[in-house]
Amino acid sequence: MKKALIVVALASVMAGCVQNGVITTSSIGAAETAYHAATFSDDDAKRMADQAAAYYDSRNKLSSPNSKYSKRLARIVKGLTSEDGLALNFRVYETKEVNAFAMANGTVRVYSGLLDRMSDDEVRSVIGHEIGHVKLGHSKKATQMAMAASAARQGASATGGTAALLNQSELADFSEELLNAQFSQKQESEADGYSVSFMKRHKWNAKANITAMQKLMALESGSHSMLDSHPATSDRIKHIQSLL
Repeated sequence: MKKALIVVALASVMAGCVQNGVITTSSIGAAETAYHAATFSDDDAKRMADQAAAYYDSRNKLSSPNSKYSKRLARIVKGLTSEDGLALNFRVYETKEVNAFAMANGTVRVYSGLLDRMSDDEVRSVIGHEIGHVKLGHSKKATQMAMAASAARQGASATGGTAALLNQSELADFSEELLNAQFSQKQESEADGYSVSFMKRHKWNAKANITAMQKLMALESGSHSMLDSHPATSDRIKHIQSLL
């Protein structure tokens, strides 16, 4: 299966990267990116997360350690330095958006808009959900897809001499695509299940998974990015209730 994926990835890129029978330098870079996407490891995912997290942090307003938001988040996650073998790094982005995300390198970012609208246990349930996407391999798959898309773009624009993935332009494009990754309903349900177990394991109120979801449903008509990528549905609430 892995060999087949590698062949498909390389063939799809190289097909668009040959100019007058000559393989260009940029097409080689695109093929290398496609190869790495098809042979992607957990360590690769962490290295990509390091770069994407640095990009996000440089373009968002990080709450200072002494701010009310940072102090509250520190209280909410007190003692939570790692989860299921993943060392965690928490920070707050000061923005009205209702959002949060976790990455393969342990980066966890909580938006102040989420803190404004949710109780401590509801924030914990959201954090557990985001960590679930990482631990269940969903984030790694999203990163693979973002890399493959980058390889295709490099192939399509090979005549322009597009550089390899993660120059400044590609880093911006890759990071935005990764941040806005859409998880399937099955993946969302699996992450919900992980969050319920996460809450129970740490002896927090797992019913907060339901009230957090209800608050997200109440905001469905808004333009918050979390609602776009994490659809809050009655089916998911029923599933969480069954787990409880």
